[in-house]
Amino acid sequence: MTDSPTTTTEREKHLAHADGAVLRADNLIAGYLPGVNILNGADLYCQPGELVAIIGPNGAGKSTLLKALFGLVKIHTGTVNLKGADITNQRADQLVTKGIGFVPQTNNVFPSLTIEENLEMGCYQEPKKFTERFEFVTDLFPRLGERRKQRAGQLSGGERQMVAMGRALMMDPSVLLLDEPSAGLSPVLQDEVFVQTRNINKAGVSVIMVEQNARRCLQICDRGYVLDHGTNAYSGTGKSLSNDPKVIELYLGTLGQKAD
Repeated sequence: MTDSPTTTTEREKHLAHADGAVLRADNLIAGYLPGVNILNGADLYCQPGELVAIIGPNGAGKSTLLKALFGLVKIHTGTVNLKGADITNQRADQLVTKGIGFVPQTNNVFPSLTIEENLEMGCYQEPKKFTERFEFVTDLFPRLGERRKQRAGQLSGGERQMVAMGRALMMDPSVLLLDEPSAGLSPVLQDEVFVQTRNINKAGVSVIMVEQNARRCLQICDRGYVLDHGTNAYSGTGKSLSNDPKVIELYLGTLGQKAD
């Protein structure tokens, strides 16, 4: 994406509204290999209690942005701040203790362990939290409590996603990062995941989610970012982005059309 007035405007909007954010990323340049950048100046912020969406075309850098926030991709330039403290390039295990939860798209449960054991793994750094957090998680996902002794490998895709989300919530994070939570699920189960994500957010957890199901994601989020070539193309409320003719034409296509 070439420099344009839109790029400048997005940067100005970020600087004007990012103060006080629970999680903030400024001008991130990052990639998996030296000299090969996937992110090219991406900005992001999430205010306390917000649900923020990251959408965009394949290869735009959406998942890379989440992994950079969680210390899994090397940031070459730019900063990440959690509640005002610099956490740039800190290790993932350190970030968990500081209040960031992360749910990867794939391989996000231990299939040979039970639901209960998976949740125990979520708070292995602070095992004394287990009883309190298990109650919190099973209030959000009652099926996990009812089937706590069942092995995760025997669960459906939607149920495994519940386990993955629940495990990430066991350390009582301030921010939950979700990478394509609806990927590979049927339309009915996709909708259930979006409802669950909103419920997590309503329970007091700030959420940043990457999604390919752009229309549905924009319906539930407070704000969204459209990422393209590793930088911000557009940002705004979910409603404004889903109704923006340029966003529909360039990024959403028929996904941007209103449901019947």
